Amino acid sequence: MSKESKSKLTIPKFYDITGDKIERKKRECPRCGKGVFMAEHKDRFTCGKCSYTEFQKDQSKKSKS
Repeated sequence: MSKESKSKLTIPKFYDITGDKIERKKRECPRCGKGVFMAEHKDRFTCGKCSYTEFQKDQSKKSKS
């Protein structure tokens, strides 16, 4: 038995398939293009291929006025 047959399919991690529609679960990298997904951290999205990073605005912090 080869390593390929032991590994689980990764398609369900990245796509939702409902009927005739395919919906992406994760954000794609704007630099690398289609097929390269970004990792989601608690405060940012990061591409593992080109190291592109987008920071999320922290909604829990309130500005002091």
